[in-house]
Amino acid sequence: MPTVEVPIEKWTGKIHEVRLGGNSRKSVVVGGETSLPFLHFEGSLPHRPLIAIEVQDSEPRGWSPHLVAAWGDVLHDPGAWAKKAVEFGADIIALRLRSAHPEEGNTGAKEAKRATDKVLSAVDLPVIILGPEVAEKDNEVLVAASEVARGQRVALGNCLEKNHRTIAAACIADGHVAIAKTPIEINLAKQLNILLCDVGLSPDSILMDPTTGALGYGLEYTFSVMERLRLSALGGDAMTAMPMICTVGEESWRQKESKVSEGVPPSWGAHEERAIIWEEITASMLLNAGADIVVLRHPKTAALVKATIDKLMGS
Repeated sequence: MPTVEVPIEKWTGKIHEVRLGGNSRKSVVVGGETSLPFLHFEGSLPHRPLIAIEVQDSEPRGWSPHLVAAWGDVLHDPGAWAKKAVEFGADIIALRLRSAHPEEGNTGAKEAKRATDKVLSAVDLPVIILGPEVAEKDNEVLVAASEVARGQRVALGNCLEKNHRTIAAACIADGHVAIAKTPIEINLAKQLNILLCDVGLSPDSILMDPTTGALGYGLEYTFSVMERLRLSALGGDAMTAMPMICTVGEESWRQKESKVSEGVPPSWGAHEERAIIWEEITASMLLNAGADIVVLRHPKTAALVKATIDKLMGS
């Protein structure tokens, strides 16, 4: 039989490499790909995608009882929670300053500094610090957290168009990485990256959060936008070539399929298994769309997704 030659796409672009951690903290690098996700025959994938496990600065309200049971009595202490996340295989700790939200606790800079210090002191993994997603409060608490973490190269989010100057300035001053978050749209993502570079932030200090849809809730659209961002980057557009981060756990666990335990058809399956699968499938799909970091909530999901990454990377 004649030999069949596999067509190889020749890309001109490369995803920027972004480092988190360093100094006394463990260091990781994401990005650097020269092909679409997991096409090892076509290009280089020098760094495997990483799993961040979410930790909150106060005991979460409204969480699934299965999530609460999985974490037990550490939910009231972000430092202890972070230590347990390390035991469950986290590559990165994602500290969410949820208590700063005006409808949660409306805490401020002092509390943000305390929570950040607790997590940084408890573990030596790289750290992501996420605000409450209210721009004014994000400015307050992320700048405070940035000061505490100076020199430890954490990632600060979310950096939006309306507050990008403030977050970028903190990143430049303290040596951190900005998480540029935009609605699911390729041109908006590119524009925010341009704005951040225009104020002096280096491309290797930017992660993109294109906004994540969960399984059944816009996942296909999210996938297509992330794929277009990656195709644009590999085609040579440096302003779409930042590594991508997806907050999978937050999106997956707020959907009814993960939350509802009673009055559902038997075909939906057992509640805990269904919820974990919802998070796992969402994460797996977004990894195949180009996610370099997925932020998860359930320890079992972290183990399942890590095994998936091992297989996709040929480990």
